Amino acid sequence: MIRVALLAGSMFAAAPLAAQDHSAHGEEPAAQPEMDHCAMGHLPPEECPPKEEPQPAPELEMDHCAMGHLPPEQCPPKDRQEEHEPTAGGMAGMDHGSHGGITDKSEPGAAPEEAIPARAFDGPRHAADAIWGSEAMEPSREQLARENGGMTTGMILVERLEARIPTDGGEDGYLWDAQGWYGGDINRLVLKTEGEGKLGGALEDAEIQALYSRAIGPFIDLQAGVRFDPEPDGRTHLVVGVQGLAPYMFHVDGALFLSDRGDLTARIKAEYDQKITRRLILQPRIEAEFAAQNIPEREIGAGITKVEPGLRLRYEIVPEFAPYIGIEYEAEVAETADIARANGEDPDGLKAVIGLRAWF
Repeated sequence: MIRVALLAGSMFAAAPLAAQDHSAHGEEPAAQPEMDHCAMGHLPPEECPPKEEPQPAPELEMDHCAMGHLPPEQCPPKDRQEEHEPTAGGMAGMDHGSHGGITDKSEPGAAPEEAIPARAFDGPRHAADAIWGSEAMEPSREQLARENGGMTTGMILVERLEARIPTDGGEDGYLWDAQGWYGGDINRLVLKTEGEGKLGGALEDAEIQALYSRAIGPFIDLQAGVRFDPEPDGRTHLVVGVQGLAPYMFHVDGALFLSDRGDLTARIKAEYDQKITRRLILQPRIEAEFAAQNIPEREIGAGITKVEPGLRLRYEIVPEFAPYIGIEYEAEVAETADIARANGEDPDGLKAVIGLRAWF
């Protein structure tokens, strides 16, 4: 009896599911899908029927009128409601033409209130004072102003400290041209000095300027103050001028001088630093002086009195220390040249220069 039961159980288990009788459960056996041996790679390609190429999906026709690609007169009229209703065509049914009404905030003339809410301009200037009090917030505002352009710093620049050797065999000379300043980005105290003389001889010209400098633009300062000339005749001047960076990176320094004897003179300098390498710099430079009237005691005639174009090549061992060599042509012109000739002097000459530029 036991053997019969085991034999029947094993036969039932060995039978496939498709052959089992599900009618006892009240269900019809589910139809099994036929296996595709070609798709599974069980048969060689020559025994498999050719495959049908998939048909591409139909392309949607673009509505160029709705996308704003055509002028309005070339498009048929549309109902306003239809323009904004999405269609089954997806992007093709969207009305992109309405996007043209959106204001570009970057366009010149765009109203500020469209980009910034009007309430952003409401309220007190120092809103934190209402919570912490003005006495507690005032030191913070002063520190903020000091750290953003209000810090005081200083610098001393020796622009030219050089020996000058005339190419015509005349006497060798020396020259200095330096300035220093102390202050902030807007207001500064500036000291300038320059002069020249003969090596081993007397000092010929010297001047010292004390100026108040005020920034009137990102790259230019307005300066005013006094100038004192120890040599040749101890004369004092009022000074007004400008100094800074002109377009195309030219460094300029120009000033008007009114002396205590009523003489009006002017001077302008311009120079340009052309980098040849990171350390080697070629600097063309020109200086011109003018006088509004004759100044006999200084042997100066009215008009353009002197022109000094020059060229210097310096090597920055470090940015703060740069020796240089160069040439400079110095010429007295117009009436001043006539006065020099009348005194038996040569009004012009070419000089070789060797010097040092430094700052700290």
